[in-house]
Amino acid sequence: MSGVQDSLEIKFRLIDGSDIGPKSFPAAASVATLKESILSQWPKEKANAPRTVKDVKLISAGKILENNKTVGECRSGLCDVPGGITTMHVVVSQPPQEKEKKAINNLKQNTCTRHFIYLLQIKIEGVVADDTAVDEWLDNEDLEFK
Repeated sequence: MSGVQDSLEIKFRLIDGSDIGPKSFPAAASVATLKESILSQWPKEKANAPRTVKDVKLISAGKILENNKTVGECRSGLCDVPGGITTMHVVVSQPPQEKEKKAINNLKQNTCTRHFIYLLQIKIEGVVADDTAVDEWLDNEDLEFK
């Protein structure tokens, strides 16, 4: 096996197959530093640009790299070729838009409420019902929550 290198040539493969780099990084550089480099070099014409380091996931040798690890710690024996270029895959996770967040929260709240009412109906009436029965029960009952 080869000795430990002081730096690595790394290129970042984007989802569309294009690359950022290659660029040389010291073995002591953190994964967060790599992500900051990706943010600063992100192609302007690409629409799905990450906003922060938290929006970027780096994958190397099938593993998602942690921000607090160094390049040297993440190096795999498979890609430790002297003078070679390591390819890391970039995954961008976009935060949900405000409308989507509200819709998801409403759905969760609605589902929890319906589940609660369903369980309440079973307790009160001793019946197991489907959604239609819950709707009918809600329409016919005068409920007051305190």
